[in-house]
Amino acid sequence: MRENIHPAYPTAKVHCACGATWETRSTHGDLHLDICSNCHPFFTGKQKLIDTQGRIDRFKKKYANAPATPPKKKAAAKREAAAAKREAAAKPKKKKEAAKA
Repeated sequence: MRENIHPAYPTAKVHCACGATWETRSTHGDLHLDICSNCHPFFTGKQKLIDTQGRIDRFKKKYANAPATPPKKKAAAKREAAAAKREAAAKPKKKKEAAKA
């Protein structure tokens, strides 16, 4: 086998945004994470919003005074067409029943 082909694998510190730190080994050196198993909702069972750049506040501010959207025309047209089909299907049955009697 060839010698000296593998990279160095020194000890590295991992730092999370929640403040948790631990040591591992890495070829890239120290690692900085946004979320880890100590603060991730899947592992903690808690819902936590991480808003590092104010995106949620900007979204709420942008759409705070937006008017309510009217119902979509396609959905209303589909409902009317379905109602018309039901009425058309019900009318011939009445005629057949009247013819039998």
